[in-house]
Amino acid sequence: MADERVTEPRIGSVDALRGLSLLGILVVNIAFLASGYRMAGLAEPSFDSGLDWGVRWLVTAFLENKFYLLFSFLFGYSFTLQLDSAVRQGKAFVPMFLRRVGGLLLIGAVHAVLLFPGDILTTYAVVGVALIILRRIRPRTAVILAVCLTGLLALGLVLLFVMSKLGADAAGTISGGAGEAIKADTELAGNALQIIGEHLRKFSLIMIMRVLFQGPAVLAACLIGVAVGKLGALRDLSAHTATLRKLQWTGFTLGLAGAFVYTYSVWSGGVHKFLGQAVDLVTAPLLAAAYAATFLRALPHLPRVARWLAAPGRMALSNYLAQSLICSLIFTGYGLALVDQVSPAIEVLIALAVFALQVAYSHWWLRGHRYGPVEWVLRYLTYWRKPTTPQQYRARHSAL
Repeated sequence: MADERVTEPRIGSVDALRGLSLLGILVVNIAFLASGYRMAGLAEPSFDSGLDWGVRWLVTAFLENKFYLLFSFLFGYSFTLQLDSAVRQGKAFVPMFLRRVGGLLLIGAVHAVLLFPGDILTTYAVVGVALIILRRIRPRTAVILAVCLTGLLALGLVLLFVMSKLGADAAGTISGGAGEAIKADTELAGNALQIIGEHLRKFSLIMIMRVLFQGPAVLAACLIGVAVGKLGALRDLSAHTATLRKLQWTGFTLGLAGAFVYTYSVWSGGVHKFLGQAVDLVTAPLLAAAYAATFLRALPHLPRVARWLAAPGRMALSNYLAQSLICSLIFTGYGLALVDQVSPAIEVLIALAVFALQVAYSHWWLRGHRYGPVEWVLRYLTYWRKPTTPQQYRARHSAL
C-alpha cells in the first residue's frame, strides 16, 4: 500500500479541484432541478426582473458546461491512478474497472429515475468502457483524439444549423417548449409516481443528446485527463507554471469570448442555438482549463480553502447524489413542491447554502470514515470486498 502514501499530496489538490467542480455543478444544476421551464430550455416566465436575467446570464456564461468538463477531466485523471495502482499491486484491472462502471451505471440509472433525469453518472459509465479500450493510448494520441472529437461535434452542430436554415426550426427555438414546461411543472409537483414518470420521459429524451453530443464531449475531456495523468503533470505543479499561465491566457480570452457567444444564443436568440453550441463545444474546455490552472496555481497560497474543498471532493459521488435529493425535497412533490416558485437568485443562494452544509458534513463524516457512503458501496463493488476502515488503514501503514 506504499503507493497510497506517494500519491497523497497530489490527490489532495485533485480532491480540492473536484470539490470546486462539485460546487459549480450544483449552481448550474439547481436551475434545472427547480424548474420545468429550464429543462425545456426556456426562462421561467414568473421571474423577469433585471436581477433574474443577470443571474441567468452570469451562470450560463461562467459556469454552464464548464464544471462538468472539469469533473470529466478528473474522471480520466483518476482512471490513470487506478490503472497504475492495479499494475503495482498485480491486480487484473479490466474486470475490476468493469465492476466499477457497472456500479456507476446502476447508481446513475436510479438517480435519473428517482431524482434527476439530467444524471451524468450513466454517461461516465459508458465512457469508462471506452477508456478501458483506450487504456494503452499515448498521451499525445489522447490529446489528438480529444481535439478531433471536439472538432467533429462542433462540425455536426454547424451542419445542423445549415439544415435548419434550409427548412425546419430556422429560429432555433424549442417546439412546444412552453407546453412541455407546464406539463413538467404539473408532474413534478405531483406524487411520487408522477415525478418518476416525468423523469423517465425526460431521461429518454436526454439520452439521445447524451449519445450524440455530451457523451463524446465527456470522453474528450476524460482523454485530456488521461494524458495529464500519464505524463504525471500534476505531481509537481511548480514545474509547469509556464504551461498553467498559457492555459490561463488562452482560456480566459478565447474561453470567455465563446462563453458570451453561447450565452447570447441561449437567452437572446441573436445567434442561432446550434452555432452557439458549436462555439461553446470548442471554447468551454478552454475556459474550464483556465479555471483549473488558476485554482491550482492559487491553491498553495490558500491552504484553508484547499482543506475546505478537499473533504467534499473526497466524497464527491455521495455529495452529487445528495444535492439532487435535497433539491428534490425542496422543489418537487417529494417535499415542498416549490417547482418554478423560486427566483434564479434565490436558487443560487440555496445552492451555496447546500454546499456549505456539505462541506461541514463531509469533514465530520471523514473523521470516522475513509470513504463517503456511496463511495464505500462503489468501492465494494469494484474490489468485491469490504473497504478497509480507518483503524485498519492506520494499523497497516504503521507496520510498514
